[in-house]
Amino acid sequence: MRKPSWIPIILLFSGSLLSHAQVKKWTLQECVNYALEHNISIKQTELDSETALIDKRGALGRFLPSLNANASHSWNIGLNQDITTGLLQNQTTQFTSAGASVGVDIYRGLQNQNTLRRANLSVVAAKYQILKIQEDIALNVANAFLQVLFNKENLKVQNEQLGIDQKQLARSQELVNAGTIPKGDLFDVKATLASDNQRVINAENSLLISKLSLAQLLQLEDFDSFDVVDDTAAKDENNILLETPTSIYAKAKEGRTELKIAETNLEIAEKNVAIAKGGYQPTLQGFYSFNSRVSYSDRVVGLTPNTANPTSVVGFVQGTNQNVLSPNFTRVLGNPAPFFDQFNTNKGQSFGVQLSVPIFNGFAARNNVERSKVTLEKSKIALEQQSLTLQRNVYTAFVDAKGALKSYESALTALDSREQSYNYAKERYNVGLMNAFDLSQSQTLLATAQSEVLRTKYDYIFKIKILEFYFGIPIIKN
Repeated sequence: MRKPSWIPIILLFSGSLLSHAQVKKWTLQECVNYALEHNISIKQTELDSETALIDKRGALGRFLPSLNANASHSWNIGLNQDITTGLLQNQTTQFTSAGASVGVDIYRGLQNQNTLRRANLSVVAAKYQILKIQEDIALNVANAFLQVLFNKENLKVQNEQLGIDQKQLARSQELVNAGTIPKGDLFDVKATLASDNQRVINAENSLLISKLSLAQLLQLEDFDSFDVVDDTAAKDENNILLETPTSIYAKAKEGRTELKIAETNLEIAEKNVAIAKGGYQPTLQGFYSFNSRVSYSDRVVGLTPNTANPTSVVGFVQGTNQNVLSPNFTRVLGNPAPFFDQFNTNKGQSFGVQLSVPIFNGFAARNNVERSKVTLEKSKIALEQQSLTLQRNVYTAFVDAKGALKSYESALTALDSREQSYNYAKERYNVGLMNAFDLSQSQTLLATAQSEVLRTKYDYIFKIKILEFYFGIPIIKN
């Protein structure tokens, strides 16, 4: 039976899906970029930067005039004075008032200007803080990335060693069968093989833990299939070791973020002193206000003396604005004026300037100045200390990098010697001139030398990264 023509298409499509389903291997640059985008500490620092921007908007607002409006409405029930007639009456009176005011700082000891300058510096400091934590995270990611590479290579070495011992077990069995070596040597080889299996398991666990650590640093949720590319080149691509510690330190002083943070904090402390000194100076403010009022009665009940005839009284009908007519009564209250007519009639305005001169305020201004000066001195010391720490770190990093290179070169030389020694021991063992225990010892020394090469190799790579970091070369190139 002839196969349908669409079967090759399905097979091709399935192969394409399988190729895309392969586990993604992350590069160092991808790891660093992902960490910078998703790390929680960076997000928290970015929120601090948002706070600095809000403070800057607040400092700008101090230059703008303040505008406030107010309104109130009240009810006065019982015997009270009518604000229109001035007479005491038993009535319910409604009273409405409204107003608005404007104030503006004309002079405040340059505090507003210095507050704005301090806010601008705080924004800059917040940006430096973000950059600093990004650099720290990049270093941590690089270190974790290299740890994964080290454990991957170490696992390869242990697996290779296990394969060699498995072949050695088969060879030993042949030699025992031929009577070339005693049967006891076969047990030594089996014991060595068991130790190799244990070392492979330990290497697998170390690799898994290092991958987990890197995945957590990247804030990855699915780390079961996480893996990195095999990039094992150990070389000084930028020839950083050809530089001198003095030149690296000079370069670091120009660009290191922690030094810029300390310098910015010093400038902020200087502005705080200027702001505090502004408290010694007088302040001048301009102001303008507008207000008006309206009053009227909902109902009137009661009697009032007749001013023309003290023995007579005036009465009012509840819920009306009409007097009770009597020969001894006189008309006192008429219709209240309309709301907006009263508002227009009773309006008032005021404006002017207000000068405030500080004379004595319980040493508050003086203490603020002294406190700001202490903070300024601390900032100066912090900057000096940061400069000394940077110098020490640069020189230490340079010495460590040089030492790591020498250790790596020595480890390579030792490995070459151990390989030759092991090959010679294996030849002697194959002809019965060496027992299995001595061969195992030679093999253990070889495995130790291989592990030392790996350790010194990645130690050297990381220390070169640190030295380049101080010289201004980023961990990854964007």
